[in-house]
Amino acid sequence: MSLQSPPAAAAAAGLSPGAELEREQGSAAPPAAEEDGEDEEEEEEEGEKERDELPAIPAACGAAAGGLERGAKNQFSTFSNFITTINQKKEGTGNRNSPTQLVIPSIKNVRDLPPICLDVRQKQRISIDTLPQELKARVPPQPSLPIRTKTVKDFQDDMEKAKSSGDWKAVHEFYSTTFDSFLEINAAFKKDANSPFNTTEDSGINAKFVNVVYDALLNTPQDVQKSVLKGIINGLLQEWKGPRTKDDLRAYCILLQNPQFSNTSTYVIYAHLLRQIAALTEADHHFLVHWSKKIAQRRFKQVVDRLLQFISLRLFPAKPEEFPPMVKCTWWIPSATKVLALFNAANSLISPPIISYTDFYNSTLDHIDLMEEYHNWQCYGNSHRFSFCQHPFIISIAAKKVIIQRDSEQQMISIARQSLVDKVSRRQKPDMNMLFLNVKVRRTHLVSDSLDELTRKRADLKKKLKVTFVGEAGLDMGGLTKEWFLLLIRQIFHPDYGMFTYHKDSHCHWFSSFKCDNYSEFRLVGALMGLAVYNSITLDIRFPPCCYKKLLSPPIVPCDHNTLVGICDITLDDLFQIMPELAHGLSELLSYEGNVEEDFYSTFQVFQEEFGVIKSYNLKPNGDKIPVTNQNRKEYVQLYVDFLLNKSIYKQFAAFYYGFHSVCASYALLLLRPEEVEILVCGSPELDMSALQRSTQYEGYQKTDVTIRYFWDVVLGFSLDLQKKLLHFATGSDRVPVGGMADLNFKISKSETSTNWLPVAHTCFNQLCLPPYKNKKELKQKLIIGISNAEGFGLE
Repeated sequence: MSLQSPPAAAAAAGLSPGAELEREQGSAAPPAAEEDGEDEEEEEEEGEKERDELPAIPAACGAAAGGLERGAKNQFSTFSNFITTINQKKEGTGNRNSPTQLVIPSIKNVRDLPPICLDVRQKQRISIDTLPQELKARVPPQPSLPIRTKTVKDFQDDMEKAKSSGDWKAVHEFYSTTFDSFLEINAAFKKDANSPFNTTEDSGINAKFVNVVYDALLNTPQDVQKSVLKGIINGLLQEWKGPRTKDDLRAYCILLQNPQFSNTSTYVIYAHLLRQIAALTEADHHFLVHWSKKIAQRRFKQVVDRLLQFISLRLFPAKPEEFPPMVKCTWWIPSATKVLALFNAANSLISPPIISYTDFYNSTLDHIDLMEEYHNWQCYGNSHRFSFCQHPFIISIAAKKVIIQRDSEQQMISIARQSLVDKVSRRQKPDMNMLFLNVKVRRTHLVSDSLDELTRKRADLKKKLKVTFVGEAGLDMGGLTKEWFLLLIRQIFHPDYGMFTYHKDSHCHWFSSFKCDNYSEFRLVGALMGLAVYNSITLDIRFPPCCYKKLLSPPIVPCDHNTLVGICDITLDDLFQIMPELAHGLSELLSYEGNVEEDFYSTFQVFQEEFGVIKSYNLKPNGDKIPVTNQNRKEYVQLYVDFLLNKSIYKQFAAFYYGFHSVCASYALLLLRPEEVEILVCGSPELDMSALQRSTQYEGYQKTDVTIRYFWDVVLGFSLDLQKKLLHFATGSDRVPVGGMADLNFKISKSETSTNWLPVAHTCFNQLCLPPYKNKKELKQKLIIGISNAEGFGLE
């Protein structure tokens, strides 16, 4: 089967009838078939035009946006996956300017894209860095590059002359030549035309020159910009006869940074570029990932934002007529998402990352049918049917919370329904209480009663939680449940209780390594955390980030109970977040320039105090006889950190792990990063008091009352520390729920007490009782005293 360039479908870039992008003849798969397997009817056209007949792209960019998708429905199936259709054992790349004669893949090959985002269902997450730095596969010979001698200074001089004289001929010639083909792109931007640059360490791209050329591009006349787009089309239409060379990958890396792709009029060309990159082999993706991590932060974020914008506007176009019908370009969004996955992988290879993981969130996805995406993913996994859940980095924490909540609700309803059916089948009278997880506790035996209740009612953990305090009349509408969580967490995490150790330097708790006969209370804490997530309650818990990393190791409870859980790769950075002083000492050991063995006189052995007794533990067999030297000190530090954060607390954390997953066992956990689990459990540390002001409700006051105006003037002027104290005073936590301040349902009530009294908080209802103070100074004074001395009084 041959691929020909027939006349005229090139409205995509405003091209003339003889200059359209190629369309196959015969029975190849349509673009839509790549993702959902729909068969499209083929059309035939006669005639053939050479690529060099492509004219300049006109300014009518509206036509450009949709043209590439008009005409025959299977017009662009050739863009789906060049690399998988070619015999990779053949040598050379051939003449790239010859008329196109390509073998078109079958429908199965078209759908078989190489993996970019690893299956998130895998229990062990493999780093993209597991591929060798130097791939052993034979590298295809690089074609000789044209000689181009223009430097950054030469180009800048040409630009200055063009701006002052109005003669853009030299600039136009540079742009049209440079972007005419992948070879020309390399000739212009490769550091050294004679060096292969075949390693992941150096892409060989002159980044400074690329940045200067792209920064100037949008300030050039329209005909110059059109010539660049025309050249890119030429490059995308090149004939491929073998594996992609590193020059090809360099060209892709450079083209992705083109700022023209921010304009919707170029989206059809952009889509085909993304499609070709998505269809590269895994080895080629490996190179692109490592090269991308070298891009400057600002440029890196621009590429990411451009991809996110492309996905958003394809989902919800401002002008639908700008784009081809969705049915003809179902591959647009999957291709863009897979390319975005490459940049996410590159970002994760750097510590600290180039940009925050939240910069990959696409808030537009909050407005699509997330549960349909989730169910598709559950049914089809990472198969050929695309779902955003295959690439969870793009889904915001707010959207993930919605998925988890709805999944929890469905599990609650299912279990409650089953309980009802069982009751009726036994001819017993149904009781509404059977639809809930009813926990009855005594305040004087809070921990033991809670443990007994949750252990006895383990089968009901996924029902809606209701709490009753024995001997107290009260209907749980949410307040009693929150109070139960607050009191229980406060008691369990008290230093005197001995389950957790509070580290003042890091302001966080960590598991006590003391051995005991029963670890059920650690299971209770895990279940509490799970119930909090399950019932959308924010807890005032301070665990370090590595705790949540361990909690997702693995994210799904293994069927084999002999499988270790809660064990993950731990580094010195993780120890810094818990025991910074000890971590600093180990860091000093690693950088010590003297003789470690003679000066430190240490062995592969650690000592811990347990109930007043010093106990020793070997970090490796016969560790007490192995000295720590300059040569093995890295191993010593790694084993020491692993002992502290994994091995010494394994039984405690395993119980905690099983407790959490006894409530939260769900495939939705596979979508979460450790940082996102922490936010779901504890809330976000980012405060926006103006948002709290907008969402606050009032009882006895109006928002225009003078006391309320004084209150917000004072609060908005508080330091961040005082604002956190106020939030903790009123709600029991200084963090914000995932949904933002509005989800707090914060209320200010008028207190009819004397203005000599301090404010009072009902943390169970997120309510602040505020007396009508006479002036702002008095209100500020009383409020600061109240929130700074909240423990022991004023807290109900």
